[in-house]
Amino acid sequence: MKKQYAILGLMLVCFQFVNAQFTLDGQFRPRTEYRNGYQSLIPEGADAGFAINTRVRLNAGYQTDLFKVYLSIQDLLVWGENPQIIPVDANNSFAVFEAWASLKLTDNSGLKIGRQVLSYDDQRFFGGLDWAQQGRNHDLAMYQYRSGSFMLDFGLAFNQDFDNNGGPLFGFQNVGTAYPAGNPFQYKSMQYLYAKETWGGFNASLLLVNYSHQNFDTTGATPVADGVNSLFTAGTHLNYKKGKFGLAGNAFLQTGTFFNGSTDVGGAYLLSLDASYKASAKVGLGAGIEVISGNDTATTDKTEAFLPTFGTNHKFNGFMDYFYVANHVNTIGLVDIHASANFKLGATSSLMVKALNFSGEQALASGEKSLGTEIDVVFSKKFKGYALKVGYSQMFASDGLYELKGVSEAAAKDTQNWAWAMLVIKPKFLTGK
Repeated sequence: MKKQYAILGLMLVCFQFVNAQFTLDGQFRPRTEYRNGYQSLIPEGADAGFAINTRVRLNAGYQTDLFKVYLSIQDLLVWGENPQIIPVDANNSFAVFEAWASLKLTDNSGLKIGRQVLSYDDQRFFGGLDWAQQGRNHDLAMYQYRSGSFMLDFGLAFNQDFDNNGGPLFGFQNVGTAYPAGNPFQYKSMQYLYAKETWGGFNASLLLVNYSHQNFDTTGATPVADGVNSLFTAGTHLNYKKGKFGLAGNAFLQTGTFFNGSTDVGGAYLLSLDASYKASAKVGLGAGIEVISGNDTATTDKTEAFLPTFGTNHKFNGFMDYFYVANHVNTIGLVDIHASANFKLGATSSLMVKALNFSGEQALASGEKSLGTEIDVVFSKKFKGYALKVGYSQMFASDGLYELKGVSEAAAKDTQNWAWAMLVIKPKFLTGK
């Protein structure tokens, strides 16, 4: 009988292996950038930046009827950053980008555990930040439910450091989850719920997020972990499409404590509305407005400034990243009025042109609100097996932008621009049972 069980077990294992799906693919993405005013106004006499960097990824997936495992490793290579023949990586950028397992609980539900990308709707609050070569990920456990057109995700995260001292009981520390240690976006804990329903050409989602940073009591000789500060965000994304016309909107509210632990947040909000129209088979038009609340420059102990913490912020408010990309945090907010046109140049090429006018939601100390206008142009071309993208952006700064960035108009270059070219190759090495 035991022998029969052993044979049956072996057959089940073989059956599972035969029906398992394995994939192995990668990405090779070099990008060249010319920075002559990227993220901030460049002063007269300063040299423009020029560099080439490459993202290399290797992805492996293994899936059966009961579970799926996914692993993605990456390295970021700045050309020339590694001196010749040194035995180590100069920028220490080799990392595990994703490593998760998804377990099937029922026909409609499952559990996804590990390092993973969170990307919802238009990526305004949660996004994979794919433009940045390093991307963005989260270490968490997520319960997932799917039924017809309805989906629900509930995620829990708890982040910690390991200091290699004191053994398993005392070998953990909290430094990396405090502000401003390391990365202020590396939270201590997070809980979030995302739900979405679709009705024909209309869909609506709800997002509730609470995340916390570690506080420390610094009254003694040695800082001691002392509770957390939390920021709560609630929002919705609405999307409607019918024929050639589309309409999308976001509405978010934020309250709690800013991640420095000493500034209360209240009444912070983000509102946006975007319309799209397919004028013809080769021309698509878009227009919209986004208002992000800011803070009165005279107020320091509390703020009404909204923070789109984990979003793919490069996608919004101009490709030159003057706002909310490692900058423009807890300041005067933003009013972004924009219009765009997408031209299909052929079966495999397209051209996007976008104009954005910026002003502060609150006034600067001088009373000025106008910040400037940015023009973004992106050309895309698909080839057999790879793609090429080329972009150019220029900022036409107003008086307020010089004040905001702390660069006088007389001391800044007349032309503030940025150009880039990126090659994307995604080889599929292996796929099959």
